[in-house]
Parts: sequence; C-alpha cells; structure tokens
Amino acid sequence: MSGDEKPGRKLRGLWGILVSLVTIAILTYIAVILISGRDSFLRRIFGSSSSREPVKIVDEYSFEAGRSKVFASLDGAVAAVGTLGVQVLDRSGAELLRDPCRMLTPAVNVSTGKAVAFDIGGNAVRVLSSDEMTASFETESPIISASVNDNGWFCVCVRDDGGYRSIATVYNNLGKDVYRVSLGSGYILSAILSNDNRNLAVLSLTDRGSKIEFYELSSENVVMTFDLPDRLIIDQRYLSGGDLLVVTMDSMIAVDKNGKGRELHWFAGKRLGAYTVSGGLIAMHLLDYGVGYSGRLVTLDGDGAFMGTIVTSYEIISMSAGEDYLAVLRSDGVALFDRELAEILFAPSSATSAGADSILALGDGAALVSSDHSAVIVRIGSSEPESDPENAPEDEQESSPESAPES
Repeated sequence: MSGDEKPGRKLRGLWGILVSLVTIAILTYIAVILISGRDSFLRRIFGSSSSREPVKIVDEYSFEAGRSKVFASLDGAVAAVGTLGVQVLDRSGAELLRDPCRMLTPAVNVSTGKAVAFDIGGNAVRVLSSDEMTASFETESPIISASVNDNGWFCVCVRDDGGYRSIATVYNNLGKDVYRVSLGSGYILSAILSNDNRNLAVLSLTDRGSKIEFYELSSENVVMTFDLPDRLIIDQRYLSGGDLLVVTMDSMIAVDKNGKGRELHWFAGKRLGAYTVSGGLIAMHLLDYGVGYSGRLVTLDGDGAFMGTIVTSYEIISMSAGEDYLAVLRSDGVALFDRELAEILFAPSSATSAGADSILALGDGAALVSSDHSAVIVRIGSSEPESDPENAPEDEQESSPESAPES
C-alpha cells in the first residue's frame, strides 16, 4: 500500500512546488510593474483604487507648419509655429488660420489671446489671435526677440548693422511703429511692454553685467534702471499684479514700478533646469549639481509666497504652467500637478506622443504633448466638457467632440 501512495505524494509535492513558483513569479511581476510604473493590464486593474483622475487621450492632431514647431494656446485654439509658417487649429482639429512663410528658428511669445510668431536670426514677424492675422511683415535686420501684451501691442528687437548694436521697436495693435529704443553700447536681449501700453522694459547685456532700463512711451529718456552688476539676467516677464519678474541664474526677483527689486526665491547651489510662468503661478525645476536628474520642483504664487515642492529623480523635458495647474513632460510620461504640486494626472509615454519634446498647458485641465511628427491632447477625464446628447445630431452622438479628424 505504501508503494501505491508514494507516486501520489510525489505528484502532490511537485504540484505544490509548481504552484509556489507560479505564485512567486506573479508577485515578482506585479512588484516590477508597480515599482517601475510601466503601463499594463495590471496597472489598469489596480488603477481603480488610485486617487488619480481618469485620463482622456484625445486623437492625434495634424499640424502642417513644418519642423521645429513651437506652440501657443489662444482662446481655446492651438497655434503652431514652424519652419513652414503659422497654423491655428481649434480643439476639434479644424483649421482656423494659416500663413505660410519660411523660418529657420521659429519662436513664439503669447499673452492673453494674442501671440507674436517670429524667426530668431531671421526676418519674419506674424502677430495673430485665434482666427485673425493682425500684423505680418519682414524686418530689415535679424531678429533677436519679440513679445506681445494683452492689448495686441508688440515689440521686436533686432541687431543693427549701423551705428547701433541693437534696436527695440514698439508697434501698436494695428502694426504701426510708435516707439523705438536704440543702444550704442550693450546688447538688447529682450523688451516687453506693460499691459497699459505705457512702459517698456528693455533688458540688455553690458560688459559689467545685466541691466533693465525702463522707458515711458511718452518720453525718450530712461525713467529708471534695475542693475545687477556681475550677474546674468536671462529673462523678464510681467506678472499679473504688475511687477516685473526677473529671472537670473540663481534667483527669481520681482521688480516694482519704482525699480526696487525683491527676491522671491534664491536657489544658489542649484541649477535652474526649467521654469515656467503663467499669471500668478511660477514653477521651477531646480537640479542638484552632478547628481543626474536629482532635484526639486518648486511653485510660488505671483507674490513669491511658497506653494509647494516635491523631490524629483526623473528627467524633465518640458514644463508649462496654467493658472491653476502645472503640466510636466517627463522622460517616462506626462504628469499634471495642482498649484501645491499634488499629482492629479499621470499618463505613461506609451499613451502619449512618441518622441515628445514639448508640453503646453491649455488652461482647462488639458495639455498638448508634441513632437516634430505628432501632437496629442492629454486631459483629466472628469474635466472634459460634456456635450448635450439631446441637441446633438444623431450621427454625432456616438463621437467625441474633442476628436480631431484623420489627416
């Protein structure tokens, strides 16, 4: 009898070992998936218990603006500026505006509902809203930078081959030049106009460092100067409260209407990897020197009050701030954060634009993720505008209003 029982015992023993090995393999696989953050069937199962909002990936958009595209959000539409010109699409993918022109290094500056597209080192300037080209011309000298304010007034800075090193020209909303600043020494890096069309801030680089000179359009003289000897100012933006935000290699500074600077955040010892500003939200990615991608995300409000910070250990390719959230393109996917940097959305790279190199916050809980070849919109599913099925045509009730037509 004992001889008959031995094969059964061996079979049960082998079966138990097999079950144990399979169980260990499954648990190991689950651990790898959850730790690595890879998207999978298991992630979709376990994701039901996550606090993250559902993610909506809108169909791919087809922009025909050439390569090296940069993007701007314009009143619910998206403008693309590339080597072949300017194109604007609405959220359904329908074309609102197109202006073919050649650009070698496309760039764009945007304000509320307005954008100026220009060619760095080239001559093309285009000023537009979501459905109208308000100004279109070629400069005589190579363009350094350009900016636009909420009223559609804009400024273009160019290099000059004559007696001046650089010139900043202000144009009104009709495209007529109304003011000019010429520097015989130093180099103009950028010039921006206040939203009341009265004051012009001109950032220049001299042999002593950086300085910003303020002009009133009613006078030719410098009204005041903000000087930073032996320090480099890399950018300037007007904040929603009216102060000028000055970005240096080691700090964020707010300059008031009297030219007095107030340090909002000092980050000496860190490297400024990326930054983005939208109205009352300032976000920075501060990297640790010599430690790979190790660093921190930091957010401030327009007054410089600290809002949030999180530790990062991943590569951040691009960042874009909306009024109430921050869109971040990481090497492994797309994340949206609230102002305090609590994560509200994560979409892995396998679900977004392949080879993506830029992200643009669209202002309604959505972000445009783009590469030279494709562009998709990622949004929080619960914030997607709802359609009215009773009033929609029968052939449209089953389709998404956000879907772009096939190209």
